[in-house]
Amino acid sequence: MMQLLVVFAGLPGVGKSTLAGQVGVALGAPVLPVDPIERALARHGLTGPGAGLAGHGSGLVGYDALAGLAEVQLGLGTSVVVDAVNPVAGARGLWLDLAARAGVPLRLIEVYCGDEAELRRRVEARHAADPLAPTWEQVRRRGAEYEPLIGPRLVVDTTIAIDPLPAILRYLA
Repeated sequence: MMQLLVVFAGLPGVGKSTLAGQVGVALGAPVLPVDPIERALARHGLTGPGAGLAGHGSGLVGYDALAGLAEVQLGLGTSVVVDAVNPVAGARGLWLDLAARAGVPLRLIEVYCGDEAELRRRVEARHAADPLAPTWEQVRRRGAEYEPLIGPRLVVDTTIAIDPLPAILRYLA
């Protein structure tokens, strides 16, 4: 398979990380999540409270760091899978620029959960297991700030009972 920059986008709790991990295994590519970077930055006071929630302002610091790591991997000739909310055009623009600089195709996969009650259940379960994970109210606010994606992408609804991995891999081929 050709070298790719695969970028997942969607609200917390929709299933991005699960799918990103499956795609990374299938491609033999590193999966780079933004969450650990944002948490590390926050521990050192390098982002404001909730900065990563909107994906803009100081929240782009984590995305810039993630893009730097992705660029190193692309420079080594590997494909890269990015796992991040990517809620605003500014965050998504990083990936367009990186793909152009690296000379690799960008494949955007937008993940959503078409059942709001199920999404709430997932988010609340994650928050109960990890108090640093966003609350349902934070996810709702983030959803209100989420800018529509425009352009080529694969859209995946994780509430549909069909395994999306085969369709994702066809999209990437």
